[in-house]
Formats: sequence, C-alpha cells, structure tokens
Amino acid sequence: QVQLVESGGGLVQAGGSLRLSCAASGRTFSSYAMGWFRQAPGKEREFVADISRSGAFTTYADSVKGRFTISRDNVKNTLYLQMNSLKPEDTAVYYCAADHSGGYGSRRRDEYDYWGQGTQVTVSS
Repeated sequence: QVQLVESGGGLVQAGGSLRLSCAASGRTFSSYAMGWFRQAPGKEREFVADISRSGAFTTYADSVKGRFTISRDNVKNTLYLQMNSLKPEDTAVYYCAADHSGGYGSRRRDEYDYWGQGTQVTVSS
C-alpha cells in the first residue's frame, strides 16, 4: 500500500506557472507507475499525464501537451507536475495516482490503485 499527498496548488493568473508535488510513503515508490488526473466542477475526472516506474516514459493529454511536464524522483519518493502557460480551463482539483500492476501508467482511472486527496488549482483570466 502507498499513501499519496499532493501539494503546490493555488491561485495563479492566466499565463502563469505552478509546480505540483505528490509525496509518496509506504511501499517502494519506484514499483508504481504514476499519473496525474484533474476534475473540474461538474465534470468527470480526466487524465492529464502519466509516467513509467523508471521515469523514462511519459504521455500527456492533448490539452496539456507542450505546457505541462510530469517527472519523478525515486530517491525522494516524489512525483511532480510542472504546469506552464496556464489557462482558465486548467482550473480543477488535481490528483496523483499510483498504478502497481502496470509499468508505464495509463490514461484509464480504473487502472490506478491508490489516489491522493487532491490539490486545488485555480487560474484566473
């Protein structure tokens, strides 16, 4: 089992940047592929990005490609999401998630075994 705690959310103007962190504790962090998802009010939780266990492979949703970067530090047991050129439509609660069975992550929510509590990101226009 792994526990996940997100941080780094906040209020930012359009065009600004934020860096989210997800601290993991419990089982070996490097044994999990990881993902970021987000959920805006009244909408379903959607995939943002994922990263393989080693960090060598990443994928992104089309809506964030070129603006967001997912990374991980397996020594510090931490997952990151660097968000640049933020837009009002990026406003959502952002969640990190851990996938124990897959080595490369997934765009599917049901592939993930553990979730954090979420951190709010608000982008003003």
